Amino acid sequence: MEEPVAHPTPTREDAPATAHARVRTRYADDLYTWVQEQVALLRAGRVDALDLENIAEELSDVGSEQYDKLESAIEVLLAHALKWDHQPERRSRSWSLTIAEQRVRIDRQVRKNPGLKSRIAEAVNEGYRVGRIRAAREMKRSPQTLPADCPYSWDEILNRPFAFEDDR
Repeated sequence: MEEPVAHPTPTREDAPATAHARVRTRYADDLYTWVQEQVALLRAGRVDALDLENIAEELSDVGSEQYDKLESAIEVLLAHALKWDHQPERRSRSWSLTIAEQRVRIDRQVRKNPGLKSRIAEAVNEGYRVGRIRAAREMKRSPQTLPADCPYSWDEILNRPFAFEDDR
């Protein structure tokens, strides 16, 4: 008969030994509970008991997520701008509204995270790479039929009119 698989043993807090010493959750076992425990330790001023390595990793991930949100909104906007310019006969209110929505998302990300301003050119380049492929797929054509480099300036991305005929 096989022995049951042992689960990793949680670590003990570095607190003074008491009858009620709490078992801490390991980062790899339950992220949500680990976060709640780390927050409680921070609020209690228990810096010595924090899992600093994993906290640093999580903070780094949070910063990356903010950049990814910006890049994603740019990607979607640019895909629709390319479709707008390369398939004028298929223009729709939906495309116009999608561009407007992504502009709001871009504005919100940059407003809430002003440090992203220094990475806008990078986000446009990366967003265009994927947006170009997305537009080509949706237009059922080769990406090579679209400009290799982003044809839009930052001002055009944010301000160029994309009004559907019925909305003018």
